[in-house]
Amino acid sequence: MTLTNLPDPEIRARVVKQDLATVLHPLVQHRALEQNQMVITGAQGSTITDHDGTSYLDAMAGLWCVNIGYGRTELAQVAAEQMERIAYYPHTAMNLPAAQLGEQLNNLMGGGYHSYFVNSGSEANEAGFKVARQYAKHEFPDDFRFKTISRYYAYHGTTLATLAAGGMGDRKGKFEPFAGEFVHVPAPTCYRCPLGLEYPTCGVACAKAIETTILAEGPASVAEVIVEPIMSGVGVAVPPDEYHPMVEAICRKYDVLLHVDEVINGFGRTGKMFGHQHYGISPDIMAVAKGIVSAYVPIAATMVKNKVFDSFLGEDADARQVMQVNTYGGHPVAAAVAVRNIEILLEENLPQRATEMGNYLMQGLTDRLMRHAVCGQVRGKGLLVGIELVTDRASKTQLDSKLVGSVLSFCRKNGVIVGRSGGGARHSNVIVLSPPLIITRSECDMLIDVLDRALAFVVNPISVAI
Repeated sequence: MTLTNLPDPEIRARVVKQDLATVLHPLVQHRALEQNQMVITGAQGSTITDHDGTSYLDAMAGLWCVNIGYGRTELAQVAAEQMERIAYYPHTAMNLPAAQLGEQLNNLMGGGYHSYFVNSGSEANEAGFKVARQYAKHEFPDDFRFKTISRYYAYHGTTLATLAAGGMGDRKGKFEPFAGEFVHVPAPTCYRCPLGLEYPTCGVACAKAIETTILAEGPASVAEVIVEPIMSGVGVAVPPDEYHPMVEAICRKYDVLLHVDEVINGFGRTGKMFGHQHYGISPDIMAVAKGIVSAYVPIAATMVKNKVFDSFLGEDADARQVMQVNTYGGHPVAAAVAVRNIEILLEENLPQRATEMGNYLMQGLTDRLMRHAVCGQVRGKGLLVGIELVTDRASKTQLDSKLVGSVLSFCRKNGVIVGRSGGGARHSNVIVLSPPLIITRSECDMLIDVLDRALAFVVNPISVAI
């Protein structure tokens, strides 16, 4: 008898037993899994279903990634058809789907880019670091440009290098020490300005700090600056409009590459195809993942501007080629699914939908949640939203961690999955939302209503029925 033929209670019991005995989960305490034995068995649109038949509105789109929604059977069909043609061959040779995907990505950027394919956002950023360093060796042979300037509280991935580049102490503390090639500067977290200033009288000092740091480290030692257009994991920190143009101008002044992390922001999430397009900047290196394939299969890309790509051209004897390989890079099945995913994003105009639904959601959340004293701010862009929870608005003191956790628990008990910022002691009090771009108005209304009742429950548990 196969597992799928067992009666439902037996399936669930077997899955739980197998999992707890053999699987290591990320970011989850396994003792908690023993109590919370959720087994996900289905999903459609913006909704996931567990093995007990309970449905949840997934207001996080998995891990910020199922942009076109669950249950797109056409993507399964594309994958099956591609597997029948050619399932795999190393990307040292060409294949049709990867070529099509490269052309799509280049067109989305308005031309002028080449793409190197990997499996995840972490790998895409890691490859970007390597590209920046190798480029520097080619173009500045008399310098030693190896440093990356990043921001405190940034998140760029889970490899050792991307953790070092990131600025979340709780995520990287257990893996230290790092080699020291990543230098951090203050982040544009305006609600909790790390410099103790107020916008706009601050003059966007956090951007100016990048130039100060380049000069302090020595321009001949800096290869690149990496930024997320909107910092997501820290609680959806939307920078002032001037910030990114100022950063780009600083990079150009010192011949430092601008590396933009679009892993979460990209593919319609913020209301444009890419988050940086709100700010009119032009990345030299760009990491994309998640929404590139809406998480249906693993694929990601490191996109490089042609001026960077050209540095890797030469004769075999010059050894200028990209000195990196990825076994599954340019995987034809994953690339074929990504191509169709991007076609759906464009056919259904999902970036524009993210703007429309995002405006509706933001207005509803602001109207309802700001009535609660524990709501300090509602912020975001498109369908990327952060809700800052505080003890009082005057002091901006963070709401107690357990109370923030109770908001998540209340939402889940009422059929909604929301997220929480991961910025450690200073930024762990933000409820984050990143629903599928196909979310409906009625689903937005449900999300608003449940969060409204959740905040009321935090203030006065007796007054609100769970």
